[in-house]
Amino acid sequence: MSFDRLAPDVIARFAKLPSSCVSDACDKLAIPGQVDGLKPMLQGARICGQAVTLRYLPMGPAGGTVGDFLHLAEAGDVIVIDNRGRIDCTVWGNILTEAAKAKGIAGTVIEGVNRDVGESREYGYPIWSRANHSRTGKDRVALDATNVPVVLGHVRVDPGDVICADDSCVVCVPLSRAMDVLGIAESIDAKEELILRDIRAGVDLAEARKRHGYYALQTPGKA
Repeated sequence: MSFDRLAPDVIARFAKLPSSCVSDACDKLAIPGQVDGLKPMLQGARICGQAVTLRYLPMGPAGGTVGDFLHLAEAGDVIVIDNRGRIDCTVWGNILTEAAKAKGIAGTVIEGVNRDVGESREYGYPIWSRANHSRTGKDRVALDATNVPVVLGHVRVDPGDVICADDSCVVCVPLSRAMDVLGIAESIDAKEELILRDIRAGVDLAEARKRHGYYALQTPGKA
């Protein structure tokens, strides 16, 4: 399954925004894009890119393999792995990290766990996952499908959806709504900057928030 590519300048605009603004824009549009509970393995990282998705299942009697899939991704993409939240075995380690880094992949988001955390930090490669575990997924999981709809927590991710992630959160923006979310997120970011400017100029917090409509920035149906 292929997906439409967004223009590089669109991805670059998303990449300038904190996940909080993208999250608030999703709320404004009633899009359930925020993924609960994933943790960054590399503090201070911020990524944005289109999702290349992988779905794993427990290995059955027919066997299977963790698979090779990096050829599906382009520089700037985000690898999104659905291992059904398993925390007993990993689907990402240092070999994948180094190969993905060399290919220019933006980062990896896992509904499950990863290993070789020290190496990923040394390479400066961003990963978000549920936890860490050294037990291999080989002989335990099998790659079931690539570039199909997957799930992170309770959030559906389709191939090509925009993934924004930083220290605060992972947010998935449906590809079909990317431009709507981007415009609102940029507006929210600009208004929050105005609030901060006023506060730095000595304006009372409550007045600054009122002045720029802070409490309705994320509310559906309100300007």
